[in-house]
Amino acid sequence: MRFAKTDKNSAFGAVPRAARRVLVLPVMLALVGCVSGQNLAMLTSPPDEGYQLGPGDQIRVITYDETQLSNTFTVGEDGKIAFPLIGTVMASGHTANQVASEITASLENSKLVNQPSVSVEVVQYRPISVLGEVNHPGQYPYQPGMTTLDAVALAGGFTYRAVTGYASDWRTAGRGSAYAMKGKVGPGSRLEPGDVITIYERYF
Repeated sequence: MRFAKTDKNSAFGAVPRAARRVLVLPVMLALVGCVSGQNLAMLTSPPDEGYQLGPGDQIRVITYDETQLSNTFTVGEDGKIAFPLIGTVMASGHTANQVASEITASLENSKLVNQPSVSVEVVQYRPISVLGEVNHPGQYPYQPGMTTLDAVALAGGFTYRAVTGYASDWRTAGRGSAYAMKGKVGPGSRLEPGDVITIYERYF
């Protein structure tokens, strides 16, 4: 009588090879069906209206004819900047134009500047982070219009194990709120400053 061949050194012990294939197949199919991040909802692309500032952004405030009131400021973790004469100004969640209007109104109310004229521009956005299956994970400068694929390129490209069709993204909701949301982005999805992108690993 002939018996089915076994491999005593395998994790399956003395299970016949044919039976082993039957055992392994459902496991492989289960792994394929639960690839990391596959069930995440897609994040929508950022709206086209004015960019809302957040902690870590650097802005340039120009007060015309008042050089001592023109400077570069970094939005703090509390979402504010410290501005001469008027104190703290909330910047997080506001556009550059809204911050300019608030500074102008505060200077007018202080009566310290006659007919102030203020402009605000973003000089450096808070960085994005690219993690997971890229060659050089880390933080990278954000540029307006940046896509997931642009971010991966900055991080040295995909590794050979990478899932290339989508990634996860932790995003600060409201572009200035402390509340973050997690979703899925595609290669061509536009990113926002502060996004944390994770490239998943393929099982096979």
